[in-house]
Amino acid sequence: MNIFDVHQQLIDDYRKFTSAFVSPRDARIKAFVEERLAAGAQWPDPWISLNPSFESGGSVTELIADGLLHSECEKIFRDKTSPSDWGVRTLSLHRHQ
Repeated sequence: MNIFDVHQQLIDDYRKFTSAFVSPRDARIKAFVEERLAAGAQWPDPWISLNPSFESGGSVTELIADGLLHSECEKIFRDKTSPSDWGVRTLSLHRHQ
């Protein structure tokens, strides 16, 4: 695996994603957007974080006990395998969530 190829592929994929829903009808705006994209601009700028070590925010069960979440969240935020699955365990969140 070449890290520079991975880097370029991420940028290309992000460009495809962000430009897929930008379709200006005004010819002047469309020309401006196409010009900026051709020059390498992206909205918003791409950002990649390689540090998965986020601070724990506690489990949903703990957050309900602390009065920070409604008790119904216990039923909703669970590890599920399908929409009809009730889930076997509650989720743990990161502090920023």
